[in-house]
Amino acid sequence: MFSLFKKFFGKYDFEPLIKSINFQEPELEKLTDEELKGKGLDLKKTVQNGKSLDDALVEAFALIREAAKRTLNQRHFDVQLIGGIILHQGKIAEMLTGEGKTLAATAPVYLNALSGRGVHVITVNDYLARRDAVWMGQIYYALGLSIGCLTHEGAYLYDPEFTTQQIANSKAQSVDDKDKKRDVLGAFKVFQEFLRPISRKEAYLADITYGTNHEFGFDYLRDNLSYDLTQQVQVTRLHYAIIDEVDSILIDEARTPLIIAVPDTESSDYYRIFTRVVSQLSENEDYLVDEKMKTVSITDEGIDKVEKILKLKDLYGPENLRLVHYLEECLKAKTLFHRDKQYLIKNGEIIIVDEFTGRLMYGRRYSGGLHQAIEAKENVQVQQESRTFAQITIQNYFRLYKKIAGMTGTAQTSAEEFHKVYNLEVVSVPPNKPMIRKDNSDMIYKTLEAKCRAVIKEVKERHLEGQPILLGTTSITNNEIISDLLKQAGIPHEVLNAKNHEREGLIISQAGKLGAVTVATNMAGRGVDIVLAGNPPVPEEAQKIKELGGLYVIGTERHEARRIDNQLRGRSGRQGDPGTSRFFLSLEDDLLRIFGGEKIKSLMESFNLPEDQPIESKLVSKVVNEAQKKVEGFNFDSRKHLLEYDDILNKQRTTIYRKRQELLEKKSLPQILGMLDILWMNHLENMEALRESVGMRAYGQHDPLVEYRRESHIMFKDMMNGFDKWLEENKEKIEEAQKNMAATQNNTQ
Repeated sequence: MFSLFKKFFGKYDFEPLIKSINFQEPELEKLTDEELKGKGLDLKKTVQNGKSLDDALVEAFALIREAAKRTLNQRHFDVQLIGGIILHQGKIAEMLTGEGKTLAATAPVYLNALSGRGVHVITVNDYLARRDAVWMGQIYYALGLSIGCLTHEGAYLYDPEFTTQQIANSKAQSVDDKDKKRDVLGAFKVFQEFLRPISRKEAYLADITYGTNHEFGFDYLRDNLSYDLTQQVQVTRLHYAIIDEVDSILIDEARTPLIIAVPDTESSDYYRIFTRVVSQLSENEDYLVDEKMKTVSITDEGIDKVEKILKLKDLYGPENLRLVHYLEECLKAKTLFHRDKQYLIKNGEIIIVDEFTGRLMYGRRYSGGLHQAIEAKENVQVQQESRTFAQITIQNYFRLYKKIAGMTGTAQTSAEEFHKVYNLEVVSVPPNKPMIRKDNSDMIYKTLEAKCRAVIKEVKERHLEGQPILLGTTSITNNEIISDLLKQAGIPHEVLNAKNHEREGLIISQAGKLGAVTVATNMAGRGVDIVLAGNPPVPEEAQKIKELGGLYVIGTERHEARRIDNQLRGRSGRQGDPGTSRFFLSLEDDLLRIFGGEKIKSLMESFNLPEDQPIESKLVSKVVNEAQKKVEGFNFDSRKHLLEYDDILNKQRTTIYRKRQELLEKKSLPQILGMLDILWMNHLENMEALRESVGMRAYGQHDPLVEYRRESHIMFKDMMNGFDKWLEENKEKIEEAQKNMAATQNNTQ
């Protein structure tokens, strides 16, 4: 085994550490549960008295393995311990789907939590935060640590004694019964019964805290808008974070900053007016759409038409610049944003759909008026425009941590970006059992219709044999098209997309059963294992499925990022199980049409094949991969560009938040904090306007980034000088108010 490790890892020699951890196992097995807990608490005391985490690693990893055996009946494989060492070292551990990343993370989480400085485990959604806090929480609890959990609904503490009233009053099931069931079904089932509601501050004070990147990021922003020290929740320093599905969080979500906004009073009627205006414009005549760059631009003919409709002399005159803004946003909403692809309508609201995970992004809104333009287009209530009060990018939030690490099944294709942006190294961990899944060549058809017919035919044939099938789609629209075709063919199936995400765990957990057909968006690719014969599995059924070839994954379209395709494939062939994957593509698919269509089209025509005859060629697959690399490169440049600008703003944000915290700790007047907040809000708007305008300076041979850096420095200096001037001008009033506030506080004591 260790010779295999040496061959796989090369420069990394984990053998001595793994041998030392394994050496402790027989002695730890002899301890009672109380003695094991006592040993864990002793180690915690030793670490907090000065023992380094590296020196404590062997004992900590041995303890967590023993605790997992007793609580979960699961023993860390050696490769999981190696994954844990990589995570402790502040690197990214690439582990294949089904290799137990969740369990692997418990070792470095426990080790780093011994310092008492807090460890944050970042998940891609609330569902997984709750699940893992409860499922893995029992391991940490057995060693004397506390476990917090943050969700959009509230904050919780893992408590094995806490049950809902319904369970407490139930004669049918005791807490012990629920606990046993949790350990079997923990891979997908969320149990609220073991999560006791607490304050967010208490959740942060726990040794270990689970939550999404949104919850941690927004709490950071809210803390820096607080008028009361006691209301701040991130009271401990951002010490160590392990990011699950690290590519999804640090790369896929990097283009969307976290923003706290306040409503603006400006009327939203203009969005409805301009929605009607753009509905009268024609593509290629009045405006041009660039699908590669995801931009739309109005033509001279289009400008003339708009001026005629609105009875304006000069649309681009200084007095009409605000109207140009409404026009541009409504044109974007019409041409670049489509229902059930980028967003859906739920309870009369526009909810953004994450293009990489397929999940709903509740509470997130497109900025700059785009969200209002989409609301007007879909004829739902147009909410007030908002003013940005505070914002930070995902990249710069995680740079606040002293140490970060991550895990995913798909990191190598983005290794360059992880290194350049986050200084994170990617290390691939070998599977515990060899991966025997068969990844077949792509089947490429001329038309979308021909492709869909082929997919349904393939599903029908495999379904008759009983082989479980997972069909992956890139959007809700395509998801529902495939579902309708399956219904017409009389094939029973489950559908999973953002519209019914509440059933995600249940649907995915049973997607490996005999004869199961599941149609899912990208959300099926992360977080929950598909176990052959369902969860809990039936051994005889599992054996029959293995004989049929395991889970068959069918991709109905390639995603822009190869990682997402690999994630979908990875649902099959877990833990040495057999499996098959194949992508069915057409020249009308977005990726091929926009980025590789002509090259592939000429190849197809050279073969002179009928519409229903596919091409299965390595040459064609190579062109598809080139198209994906092209998009990945474009998106990387876009994120890098965003970060270069945000780095300038980030230095200013750090300065302003430090200043604000000093004022808060000095118990300064709320009016002083309020003035600083208003100046900062205005500065953010001015910075956004500057960023939009500097791009044009490239035509004058000026570097936009250099111009942005120079002018933003002047603007920030002016803002801080303005604040100091306001303090000086109101010095007497402030001192008087400060005395009155102190007197009032003394009288109330």
